[in-house]
Amino acid sequence: MTRLGDSVQRVSELLAQDLSSDKTVEQLLTETGSRRYLDLSDLPASEQAALIGARAVDVLPSKEQLAERIEKRRAEGRGLHIKLGIDPTATDVHLGHAVPMIILSRFQRMGHDVTLLIGDFTAKIGDPSGRTAERPPLTDEDIAHNLAGYRDQVRPFFDFEQVSVRQNSEWLAPYTFPELLSLMTQVPASSLLQREDFRTRLASGAGLTMSELLYPVAQGLDSVALECDVELGGVDQLLNLQMGRRLMEIRAQQPQLVATVPLIEGTDGSGAKMSKSKGNYIGLSSPAEDVFGKIMSIPDRLMVPYLRAWTEWTDAEIALATERIEAKTLHPMDLKKVLAGEVVTALYGTAAAMTARAGFVAQFSKKSFHDVGTLPTVDAAEHGDEGIAAVLTKVLEFTPSASAARRLAKQNGLRLVVEPEGDGEQLTLVVAEADALRPLREVVAEQLAAAGASGTVYLKAGRKLAEVHGLDG
Repeated sequence: MTRLGDSVQRVSELLAQDLSSDKTVEQLLTETGSRRYLDLSDLPASEQAALIGARAVDVLPSKEQLAERIEKRRAEGRGLHIKLGIDPTATDVHLGHAVPMIILSRFQRMGHDVTLLIGDFTAKIGDPSGRTAERPPLTDEDIAHNLAGYRDQVRPFFDFEQVSVRQNSEWLAPYTFPELLSLMTQVPASSLLQREDFRTRLASGAGLTMSELLYPVAQGLDSVALECDVELGGVDQLLNLQMGRRLMEIRAQQPQLVATVPLIEGTDGSGAKMSKSKGNYIGLSSPAEDVFGKIMSIPDRLMVPYLRAWTEWTDAEIALATERIEAKTLHPMDLKKVLAGEVVTALYGTAAAMTARAGFVAQFSKKSFHDVGTLPTVDAAEHGDEGIAAVLTKVLEFTPSASAARRLAKQNGLRLVVEPEGDGEQLTLVVAEADALRPLREVVAEQLAAAGASGTVYLKAGRKLAEVHGLDG
């Protein structure tokens, strides 16, 4: 049996046990966490290809051809040459950026050679993928600044000691205009205009520059220069990755295979991908307690995509857990706590995950929020005439924008919680989307009157909570 097979057997036994038990969960996190460093080189080529394919959206031309390429390179006494290109466009890295790094780590642990390509030259053009307008180019200073913290932030998911790092300015900067013209005679303009985002912009009358049209060609030349076997990238990069195959054929090289990874939905459950601009992300430098809490705030439907994206669980193990939920032998909340623990374990280790788990349980199993300790507060005497969305955004900073607060309300994630005096039960009142823009004091008064309730009022946005003072003022 392979090393991964041994681990799967141990994890399957743990997944059949009581996952509300701290002892069981700690054993599970220790076992699955250790997989991030597990040597996978003993896996047959077919199993390697299947393991990559299980986490990819597409493997092109096919997983079977990936297995064949692995076998071919083994016969030559070497591994595949895998490339992941990165445009250094931001200083903060979130969990969405970790998805390709996790798959890249699996390739690495299978014994393949990995090149991490820093797109310092193409960053000055700006990748137009999925954009409705041209992206401003980056300067050398921007690129250097953005790269400074990237390595430390993704280090939990990837071994930088076993990787080649290249910059595409090495071969793109000296590329001459005659060389480019010669190449472009073999690249149909129609292939560059296939992109839906380009067609949409042209149809709307928006501008489209030649530099944007040439971006896929520049990225494809990276594959030519590195003579890649496999290029990894987001599913939104598919046409750019396929351009690499086309240019390699033009240069009489064996075309690379392409593996695309999913764009992960953000924590707010709105359907939008994880993005700092939307406030629905989990930063890789966030404290363990915040990471755990944000995972606990996601809709249940995101548990399986998140398990697939950020854990080392196999499909069979994920199926075992979901089957238990369907059979009602496992509560979804218990699985979500395991998922949150998995992500914290990846970033900070099992001990930190168990501490975050204990803190979350201690806080949210309280019968009274009054027992939790210090909570943020909002003074209704000062802010009661402001809309709830404005209070959440500008006063409490619970949401990044008023539209985000409205989306939260639309998902029934915006609530008033009333704690009566004495030992009475909490009462939870849902704030409708239409009420999210109305004055806080007005909505609270109407809700309390309709429910015939009184007591201490808390405003709850997702998992964030604040006490409302001054309602009698």
